Amino acid sequence: MDGTRFRRTIARTPLAPVAAFPKRLLRVARHDARVLSVSARWLLTSREHHNYTYDLTRLSREHLAWFVSVLTDTPVKQVRDYLAEIESDQALRQHIERTTATSARRGLADRQVRYARRIGWYAIVRATRPAHVVETGVDKGLGTCVLASALLRNAAEGHPGRVTSLDINPEAGYLARVEPWAGVVDLVIGDSIASIRALDRPVDLFLHDSDHSAGHERNEFEAVESKLSPDAMLLTDNVTVTNVLAEHAERTGRRFLAYRETPARHWFPGDGIGVAW
Repeated sequence: MDGTRFRRTIARTPLAPVAAFPKRLLRVARHDARVLSVSARWLLTSREHHNYTYDLTRLSREHLAWFVSVLTDTPVKQVRDYLAEIESDQALRQHIERTTATSARRGLADRQVRYARRIGWYAIVRATRPAHVVETGVDKGLGTCVLASALLRNAAEGHPGRVTSLDINPEAGYLARVEPWAGVVDLVIGDSIASIRALDRPVDLFLHDSDHSAGHERNEFEAVESKLSPDAMLLTDNVTVTNVLAEHAERTGRRFLAYRETPARHWFPGDGIGVAW
């Protein structure tokens, strides 16, 4: 009896689980070894303790391009050009590196610039050309700079816009306090719900990225609803944790899509982008 026939015979007997165990163990061990290797490297080389930054795998980046293409009804080639545009923006990259290196919080920030799913935010803003973007949760201001860069490009093409960035931490947004990016950013320090209620102009694109509890996320979407322009788009950075935006979309008669990113060379499983429109 050859090896193949022998294995097939064993597979039909009570010994099958025992015979398969070494192969299963080897696969698990290889997977865990890769995870441990990546985790150990991150612990030794990274300073980040939250809001982790990383690159996307090539496949994940391509899926993101198609996600934005479908969402905004933009040819995928054009979306790929938008993604390349932000990734090749040397002025922004050098600004982030320099500012991070001299920041009082540099002990908890990596100098290397890695945008992850934020390149999707950029492409959405480039494709939809919103006049007013509102983001909640600023932290260092990396995402704010990405949004501002898209708005500056839009303005150069005749479609000006601004981003209102809300955070409760008075130290937030240090990356976005430098021109030219600061020229299109209104940084508001305070409770996000109160700040949303105080907005005095329509919101074309709203991004939740603050307190990631389901209750707070829900309160933000409910608070901004009366501030939205007719064709406004709602985004959440919380899509891998809650179903809040999907439920809000169903309740308000909108469509919903979700994208989950895959980080390259990182132990973190990644976040994503949820969109209702």
